[in-house]
Amino acid sequence: MQTTGPITLASYMRMCLTSDVGGYYTGALEEGRDQFGRKGDFITSPEISQVFGELIGIWFVAEWMSQGKPKQGVELVEVGPGRGTLMDDMLRTIRNFPDMAGSIDAVYMVEASRELRIAQKNLLCGEDAPMSESKSGYHSTCKYLDVPIVWMETIRSLPRDPNRTPFIVAHEFFDALPIHAFQVVEVPPPQQTTPSPSNSRAAPSEPKSPTLQWREMVVAPTPLGSTHTSLGTPKSEQHSGPPPEFQLTLSPTSTRHALYLPESSPRYRVLKSTPTSLIEVCPDASLYASNFAARIGGSPQHPKPKPSGAALILDYGPANTIPVNSLRGIRKHQRVSPFSEPGLVDLSADVDFMGIAEAAMKSSEGVEVHGPVEQSDFLEAMGIRQRAEMLVKKAGDGARAREIEGAWKRLVDRTPGGMGKVYKALAILPENGGKRRPVGFGGDIGG
Repeated sequence: MQTTGPITLASYMRMCLTSDVGGYYTGALEEGRDQFGRKGDFITSPEISQVFGELIGIWFVAEWMSQGKPKQGVELVEVGPGRGTLMDDMLRTIRNFPDMAGSIDAVYMVEASRELRIAQKNLLCGEDAPMSESKSGYHSTCKYLDVPIVWMETIRSLPRDPNRTPFIVAHEFFDALPIHAFQVVEVPPPQQTTPSPSNSRAAPSEPKSPTLQWREMVVAPTPLGSTHTSLGTPKSEQHSGPPPEFQLTLSPTSTRHALYLPESSPRYRVLKSTPTSLIEVCPDASLYASNFAARIGGSPQHPKPKPSGAALILDYGPANTIPVNSLRGIRKHQRVSPFSEPGLVDLSADVDFMGIAEAAMKSSEGVEVHGPVEQSDFLEAMGIRQRAEMLVKKAGDGARAREIEGAWKRLVDRTPGGMGKVYKALAILPENGGKRRPVGFGGDIGG
């Protein structure tokens, strides 16, 4: 940055998270490094309780039933699968429904990290299972079902077949996609002069009001000798770490992103009339949502004779507002500055669920969107209490029973900052004129 100048927040996040050299998920900086779980930097819902993944599997079984129980052509797709824990619990659950299990042609895992692909293969196929490479991706065979599991680095590599039924899950995936941040600023009008009829010398014209423009927040190096105090690092993010090497500043001029991203939605445009308005925009989230919707409902570029499939998105963010100032850094289960120790810190931002819904509906006339609903409401409607009680009863008295009890209650915790309140669920389904709401979103199987 010393030679190129400030960079966009999206570029910074992309380099920190997925750079081939030193990326948090793809750099493999440390031997045996694990980002997930109690020994890593953060723990996700599937790692907290097996019941979470089981209920996600049940949700897709319910959708398969509600869509007529197709006998073949079903694809399971997960984007950002982590260690594979969620898919492992889903497949183990779906195996108990032989008719649906028999309808699955393949499982697709969209994963950019080589190390995580291997971890997922070991879990889903077995450590001794071979993994071959082809032009379409990496291949092995599921240990639960006799179907291929195919890994690919991007969703664009996923084959498109209008006769397939894709069931797509994205859990804590959208929060890691790079964002752009913008602020509305008042820009003084250019000084203009007009000729005076009685004097050849120019006379000042009537003063004009300042104009409002979107300006992008960019990432720049911090000044030499900076401290946590001089940078204003929140005390909750200081701990014992060094002062951040970078900081977020306002671009003095319009960037190319500032000219079109805040104009891409009426939800953003309406805020331009208010000075100091802030928004975060995630173009990649719109691309993924559009891709999901087109696979389910078809699109002008990829027509589909009959909409089929479903996408379930579980993540954190506001239900119906645009995220602002939400970028966070996590290391060893503690909040740290997102601008410190690049590549060693997990970065994430709140998900714009309304933006995802807007992109999905805009890209395909063959889909409808349900939610977002709070994770607590979704999981309780799916029967998390009943399933957990069964496991507790089987475990008997003791530490294991208390662990199961504490885990499921953590997932549905509705207190401020609790997972049940902060996390949301959103579903993209085939358009059906509002005749059927999905399970977990106020509906029942087939109704």
